[in-house]
Amino acid sequence: MSERPEPETRAGFTHFVRITTRWMDNDVYGHVNNAVYYSYFDSAVNLLLINAGLLDIAGSPIIGLVVETQCRYHSPIAFPDTVDAGVRVGRLGNSSVRYEIGLFRNDGQSTVADGHFVHVYVDRRSRRPQPLEPRMRQFLESMLVARSISG
Repeated sequence: MSERPEPETRAGFTHFVRITTRWMDNDVYGHVNNAVYYSYFDSAVNLLLINAGLLDIAGSPIIGLVVETQCRYHSPIAFPDTVDAGVRVGRLGNSSVRYEIGLFRNDGQSTVADGHFVHVYVDRRSRRPQPLEPRMRQFLESMLVARSISG
């Protein structure tokens, strides 16, 4: 078995989204439940796309569907922590994108969790893969990094 990767640092991410934890995010063990981290990943990516004018969640003809996801946990977070989600692009295909996300607790410099998910962009109605639109590709290329989260 390979050695567990070290947490990432803020310097490894190109864009950040701040997320406020909620009381309901905590589980009976007193920390944010593992499933909520995936919600943070999804929220961070979609907020970036919305804020860049690239996604209208109700009307965009092309939408991203998650086809793969992974998360590695390093240390817990809990309400009322603030989470900074660092986002970068690890791979960019014709119709797919591997988003890599690092979650930072409060002002911490190392990730408390990191991972990725892959969006395949499809026609909203037919659900058939569609090439990335030029504006989307340009934005995503600005987030592309040489190194990526393994896994």
